Amino acid sequence: MRIELPREAERFGANLFHGVQKVYELDSGLSYDVAKTEENVILRIPYEQLYEIEKQMVVVVPVYAERIKLIEGVLFAIPHQCLPVIVSNSPREPVDRFQMEKNAIENFCKFSKKKAIIVHQKDPILARAFEKAGYTHILNDRGEIKSGKAEGMMLATILAKLSGRKYLGFIDADNYFPGSAYEYILEYAAGFATSQSDYVMVRIVWQSKPKVMKSNLFFAKWGRTSVVTNRFLNMLISHYTGFETEVIKTGNAGEHALTMDLAMLLDYSSGYSIETCHFISLMEKFGGILKSPFPQIMRHHIDVYQIESRNPHLHESKGDDHVDDMIYASLQVVYHSPLCPDIIKEQIISELRQRKILEKGEKPDKPTYYPALENVNLEAFLDEIQEIPFSNILQLP
Repeated sequence: MRIELPREAERFGANLFHGVQKVYELDSGLSYDVAKTEENVILRIPYEQLYEIEKQMVVVVPVYAERIKLIEGVLFAIPHQCLPVIVSNSPREPVDRFQMEKNAIENFCKFSKKKAIIVHQKDPILARAFEKAGYTHILNDRGEIKSGKAEGMMLATILAKLSGRKYLGFIDADNYFPGSAYEYILEYAAGFATSQSDYVMVRIVWQSKPKVMKSNLFFAKWGRTSVVTNRFLNMLISHYTGFETEVIKTGNAGEHALTMDLAMLLDYSSGYSIETCHFISLMEKFGGILKSPFPQIMRHHIDVYQIESRNPHLHESKGDDHVDDMIYASLQVVYHSPLCPDIIKEQIISELRQRKILEKGEKPDKPTYYPALENVNLEAFLDEIQEIPFSNILQLP
């Protein structure tokens, strides 16, 4: 890959939020193809280097009743050397959609000679494993893993950690273009290759989101949720640095990746707020405003890269109510952060009232928070799931 180096960056404590990077070549060839001189503003990452990183990458696909063809398309896009982990919370009655998904994935693995992990979020064995591992925050009153995308991502993170691999990437299942999913994984690897830190997050800025308008395709640049979330995250950074910024462009990026070292240290929040919560958790734990629980990491730095894709991103349209739900969930996390000053809280309330998400006198509810996964007893978790067929893929790091 040939990718530009970040043109700008905002330092927030130990966090280095890099500006958007553009890709100039998805495949820049093998290492021996490199020219003797390269422009120093463009970084060339040979195929072999990306391949070695992908060998150490788990790609998580959260699923909830998506069309089987869409799930298959994403699976086809995942490079062979990556380990796919599919976490489904699809309904099992009156039609067992999970069994349909499992059959399709097993068929894919048979023809591609590939290993993959597929689990259902409500599997009682996995719930029992969390209980034995001392992490009951994720369980509901019935002893099941709670429903929600964030909870599925947390389950996948533990499975990824047990696989012994170093990198963790997320790809949403409702993606109509397999080529874009493949590109995201290349860009995750490029971000990891760029950094010298063990604590790295890579987030995708979509090139465009096609919409059908009057029988024509319109390639919108920004999603309706992202515009709002990005604005408030940038306001929060500006409040503390004293300089207005627009550096954050990926406040709701479902397509993002982390080093396992970083993934185990971040807090999580429920529902659609999870992607924004990762930003807030970085600011709270490593921003230098609040006391950090990891002073040893504060002496180093965390790289956050935002890479603009070349493929357009076309996914399922879930309507205006879904957009409002995502905006509300994202701004809940910002509002209830101890970093958020009163002046920004007032603007959040004004934004939500203007959108008729809140009534006069109402304030955003506090979301459900989950502590970092670093204290999960991995050995106890692994012991409990030995009877599940895929457990032979897993090992203690």
